[in-house]
Amino acid sequence: MKTKMVTLIIAGIIAWIVAGIIGLLIDAESKFIWTCVVGAALGFVGIIYTVRRDRRSGL
Repeated sequence: MKTKMVTLIIAGIIAWIVAGIIGLLIDAESKFIWTCVVGAALGFVGIIYTVRRDRRSGL
C-alpha cells in the first residue's frame, strides 16, 4: 500500500513541477507559479505523512 501511495504522490509532484516549468516558459502570472511551488511542496509533506502513518499502523 505504501509503495502505491508514494508513487502516486511522486507523480503529482512531477506534474506540479512540469506545470511550473511550463508556466515559467510561457511567462504566466506569479500566482500560477506559486501555486505550482506550493503544490509540489505539499507533495513532499504528503510523502512524509504517508510513510510515517504506514509505519505507525504496521502495514
